[in-house]
Amino acid sequence: MRAAVMAEIQCVLIANRGEIAGRIARTLRTLGIRSVAVFSDADADAPHLHAADTAVRIGPAPSRDSYLNFERIIAAAAQTGADAVHPGFGFLAENADFAQAVIDAGLIWIGPSPSAIRAMGLKREAKRLVLEAGVPVIPGGDAADQSTKALAAEAENLGFPVLIKASAGGGGKGMRIVRDAGELHSAIDAGKREAMSAFGDETILIEKYIEEPRHVEIQILGDSHGNLVHLFERECSIQRRHQKIVEEAPSPAVTPELREKMGAAALAVGRVVQYTGAGTVEFILAPDKSFYFLEVNTRLQVEHPVTECITGIDLVAEQLRVAEGRPLSMRQEDLSITGAAIEVRLYAEDPAAGFLPTTGQVALYVEPTGVRVDSGIHSGSEIGIHYDPMLAKVVAHGRDRPEAIRKLRGALRELVVLGVVTNREFLHRVLSHPEFASGNTHTHFISQHGDELNAPDKRAPDPALAAVAATLYARQARRAKAQLLPGLTPGYANNRFAAEQVGYRHQGEELTVQYVPRGKQLALWAGEQEFEVVRSELSGAELRFETADGVLRRAHIAKRRDQWFVQLDGCSFQLTELPRFPVEDAGAAPGALVAPMPGKVVRVEVKVGDAVTARQTLVILEAMKMEHRVVASHAGTLTALNVAEGDQVDAETVLAVISEEETNAAAAP
Repeated sequence: MRAAVMAEIQCVLIANRGEIAGRIARTLRTLGIRSVAVFSDADADAPHLHAADTAVRIGPAPSRDSYLNFERIIAAAAQTGADAVHPGFGFLAENADFAQAVIDAGLIWIGPSPSAIRAMGLKREAKRLVLEAGVPVIPGGDAADQSTKALAAEAENLGFPVLIKASAGGGGKGMRIVRDAGELHSAIDAGKREAMSAFGDETILIEKYIEEPRHVEIQILGDSHGNLVHLFERECSIQRRHQKIVEEAPSPAVTPELREKMGAAALAVGRVVQYTGAGTVEFILAPDKSFYFLEVNTRLQVEHPVTECITGIDLVAEQLRVAEGRPLSMRQEDLSITGAAIEVRLYAEDPAAGFLPTTGQVALYVEPTGVRVDSGIHSGSEIGIHYDPMLAKVVAHGRDRPEAIRKLRGALRELVVLGVVTNREFLHRVLSHPEFASGNTHTHFISQHGDELNAPDKRAPDPALAAVAATLYARQARRAKAQLLPGLTPGYANNRFAAEQVGYRHQGEELTVQYVPRGKQLALWAGEQEFEVVRSELSGAELRFETADGVLRRAHIAKRRDQWFVQLDGCSFQLTELPRFPVEDAGAAPGALVAPMPGKVVRVEVKVGDAVTARQTLVILEAMKMEHRVVASHAGTLTALNVAEGDQVDAETVLAVISEEETNAAAAP
């Protein structure tokens, strides 16, 4: 047990970025503790800087030169007079060497001891300790020999399917499900590369994979006085790429009896390493209600807000109490569950394209009301390739699970994020699915219901209405800026019978909007539809317009160059305004394979002259800490290769050209 040393924290340096840095800063402010943010060149105008009292630039955009740089972070603490460091989650949060470096610098480390981080951070060692505590574990994960050959042999001994995962971290980085020997070697190598990129350690584990499990975890809190409690469970089964996107507390699958057993197992794990601070013991819950230890996250979790909602406990405030040497503010018997809470993670990604990360500038961001939003963006934020693509978390708390679902669905309809493709509408479809409503969830939920979840929303407005909204917005904006001659009516034309028109492209289809004034009203034609707009009002980015049928609609609209972004009735549209005098578009050469996103080329698996087969991997890109395979969509001969390993490429860069049929790049995780 770490000795209890009382020390009042005066100023905390937050060694992180994005929404978690802002969330920590808010608690520090309520407690009267000064906060220091750090930022890279890419985050010079990030919201977390405004949440803190002071901010220090610590290096270039790549995380290895900024957020992963021990020396620069500790120097920033000394420079600003900080006496404590909070690591948030990700980056250095579970790095025992960093924790020790903070302590050696005479600073207070807000987290578990370096020894606990080491014991639980290396999954193979953690499993051994947990077994000694009598907690069941998943078979596998014992390979000391990290050669591809030895790991493949262990996988074959366990029997397929198996799970490959990084030993030194979580978040789905380096994780692969392998179902047959043919894909085993390439999956092991890819897992090692991702693990090294994300955690600086390429060690991976091979475990037996349990089909259709639930992911259930227990929040624990410990202090240096020997007190250890659990704050019940969270279910995080809705995942893509082995990374959570929907989390809730309590789990609809956990009975009071099972909760008691899993809570006791989590406490047993915590006692093994004399755990202090906030941590999460993760379990796999099988369909037969048996459960197996998965790992311990020795930090605050992304999904911690749902636990805070149902218990009323501020976990960051408790972390600070423990770091100061004070006891926890509660005992196990003081804790109870109130209602239900659900959190969704808003990502810059395209669910229709296999959840590929997306980049760009956020043209407009408007948060919903009545729910908790932990956000790392604002209007104008640049979403690049250097960091995790999570933008924000939206959390709803209700008296019961149905109420929480309803509130969260409403919040997602109200949330506006324009300019970057996100998973907002996909999340709404997940929450609206009857199987989710019934609580019948597991880690294969998205793949099992993928066709329904990716199907077009039948209740979505016609794109023609979005084009009408964009046209009205442009007209209203022009009229607001116009300086008219005395006596001239706004919108005057010398031929009042001739319709004006504007053309748009939406998902490859062209759409023309024509309009002509009719007294105080405006007649518009879009596609085959006619709209009579009796009034329209523009307030900032919000347009309200009433049609002749008496319906008053609201749209949020943003424009960037020739791109229009429209959110209408909870649905997002991107329209390209066509030039009045079109120019010829040369387009890509036949057979060209283009980069689906900006990224770094980490592997080239072919050379010019090679015969390639359909779906063969040609190039592997790394973006936002994940690898993405660019594959051939048809067979042919590689006639051109325009990139080499280590190259940085932009989206739509032509990577290679294959003879024969015209094709586009396809990417797979």
